[in-house]
Amino acid sequence: MKKAAKRTADALRRYSAVWTGAVQMARLMVGIPDYETYVGHRLTNHPGEPVMTYEEFFIERQTARYSVEKGRLRGCC
Repeated sequence: MKKAAKRTADALRRYSAVWTGAVQMARLMVGIPDYETYVGHRLTNHPGEPVMTYEEFFIERQTARYSVEKGRLRGCC
């Protein structure tokens, strides 16, 4: 019985990892960078510096992608 439980737990971990990767890929495809990756990067490469909240991060990324400069809309199209 313990072997079956271990196999089930292993399968759930693999499924979870695949699902997390799929969600991250889908967000990147539509231009929404992954917040958890951002936080990890900031903590690793910029210790002691402030980390944006999720809301600040989302607004900053949307502004960077769709901002208007010199009368022109920047973005994917």
